Amino acid sequence: MAGARPDQIAAALARATRGLPGGGEDRPGQVEMARAVHRAIRARRHLVVQAGTGTGKSLAYLVPAILSRQRVVVATATKALQDQLAARDLPFLRERLGVRFSFAILKGRANYLCRQKAAEVVDHRGQPEAPAAGPLGTEVRRLLAWSEGSSTGDRSDLPFEPSSRAWSLLSATSTECPGRYRCPAGDQCFAEGARDRAATADVVVVNTHLYVAHLASDRPLLPEHGLVVFDEAHELEDIATTGLGLEASGAQLRSLARSARPLLGQREAGPAQSVEEAGATLDEVLAPLAGRRLAPGLGEPVTRALALATERVRRLTAALRRPAQGALELDEVPLADPARSRALLLAGSVANALAGVSSPGPDQVAWVEERAGGPPVLRVAPVEVGPLLADRLWGGLTAILTSATIPPGLADRLGLPPGRRDEADVGSPFPYATNALLYCAAHLPDRRRPESGAAAHDELVRLVRAAGGRTLALFTSWHGMQAAAAAVREKVPFRILTQDELPKPALLAAFASEESACLFATMGFWQGVDLPGPTLSLVVIDRLPFPRPDDPVMQARRERVGPGSFRLVDLPRAAMLLAQGAGRLIRSSEDRGVVAVLDRRLARASYRWDLVNALPPMARTRHRSEVEGFLAQALAAGRARGGPGPEEGAGQPAP
Repeated sequence: MAGARPDQIAAALARATRGLPGGGEDRPGQVEMARAVHRAIRARRHLVVQAGTGTGKSLAYLVPAILSRQRVVVATATKALQDQLAARDLPFLRERLGVRFSFAILKGRANYLCRQKAAEVVDHRGQPEAPAAGPLGTEVRRLLAWSEGSSTGDRSDLPFEPSSRAWSLLSATSTECPGRYRCPAGDQCFAEGARDRAATADVVVVNTHLYVAHLASDRPLLPEHGLVVFDEAHELEDIATTGLGLEASGAQLRSLARSARPLLGQREAGPAQSVEEAGATLDEVLAPLAGRRLAPGLGEPVTRALALATERVRRLTAALRRPAQGALELDEVPLADPARSRALLLAGSVANALAGVSSPGPDQVAWVEERAGGPPVLRVAPVEVGPLLADRLWGGLTAILTSATIPPGLADRLGLPPGRRDEADVGSPFPYATNALLYCAAHLPDRRRPESGAAAHDELVRLVRAAGGRTLALFTSWHGMQAAAAAVREKVPFRILTQDELPKPALLAAFASEESACLFATMGFWQGVDLPGPTLSLVVIDRLPFPRPDDPVMQARRERVGPGSFRLVDLPRAAMLLAQGAGRLIRSSEDRGVVAVLDRRLARASYRWDLVNALPPMARTRHRSEVEGFLAQALAAGRARGGPGPEEGAGQPAP
């Protein structure tokens, strides 16, 4: 049906949406988007489409993609959307669309329990061996029992959250798995089963990280496809920057040593021990450089540490290839020795990473990344991902990129060919102009001044009181979140939840279950939070989310752009994040509330309209009294379940 007329696509979409609760809503933007996707598929042109909250964008791209009768891969940046597609949207369309199609979910290999490693940790009595004794052994036994009844082996299907140590004992990454034909358990492998299902499916849903790993890999991780949809496309640039880069660390070397030591025995353990020592040396060299960007030559201490690690990995690899039968290459290692195959693969992966980070090219940036609770990591990443994506992706298929917020200039930065792409904005069906108010606290001191923190906390207290709690406060740093929570708790009668108290799903459930509760969180909550209804009437943003000036990748991009870097690098990113944060407020046509920004630059800076114009078309004000009146009306409307909205004219024309 790739040659179908646009009205046939609209009819198919209408046929499907009539099955939604209440017969579905009239969403002109959804129909417009579906037609644009259909045109792009027919013409084999890429499409970048901004579809505001409430558009129903997943159905808008799924319907024409399914009717095109070609395999489509849908890549999502968050697990929540992946689960929504798998559990709700695709089963719904299979029932309602009137067209037969199949779909599958595919995740990275480490998400699936490895049957071979499970067999290796169990002794002849069926009990976990010494590495999994004690409390860890109890957890391993629980995982093994679950795997016996599981049809997927998918970690997300577990009824409990395993420790990382227990899961690592029973899972294998793509860098250590020898594959189906060199593994004794290959025929029963959960990961290979998922790949088999994906290979025959019409629609394959993956994580964007896995899609980028597919682009970076020498061997394909995904089935052949002619159409890809990147949902939450605003994340693609950052994910590609990470996924197309390399990293090296002492932790990698210690992991390799642990894998190899049992295979070498006591007499041959020297090479494994030397690799572990090289890991300690690398940690010592990187520690003083944590958080810093490195010069192109990396510096002599780092270069020496990497050379030492490279030589010792080479010796360990040679030792692993000397089993009793004599020297063997990887493809000669017998099926009876899968642990040796995994160790050799891991050694090869570590060697490649060391080689890649040792000599960054002119289009790459190197830095030492600090990781909470762990040793530093040497990272190398491309300064720009556009040329890499142009070379590896855009020429071979049709791509649909969509998000509620498309950053300015995204298509160019991703390398989409100008002559083969279209861009569109289908808006949002939600009544932002009447139901939402943007407030800039322009009277507050400059956020860079020492007194600004206390003033912002006082403003936040007043706003939370006016909203009756029901607040999502978003911060650009952990310190800012913790300081604000401590200050506000003392002055309001509402429960204040903070991001560090619970895992994200449990935290959102606790917030939603208590209507007057408030949630204070950092960047992980600026997107992916969907809480319609009276639970949320106020979103507070503590400061404009400009990238850190010392971020290594952003520094390199600024240098490459030159004098115009603020408008071309920093401002688009801040506008996108601000729009994402503000987008948490209105999640249904009945929602009402305020987005409050406690940063006077939104009202006074020369670039303020770049930021304001990236937001939905809300009424705007600088006056807290109008905010208090608006919130009172929103509270009354929420209690009345759809009572009258705010009075006409609430808010001034512009901040």
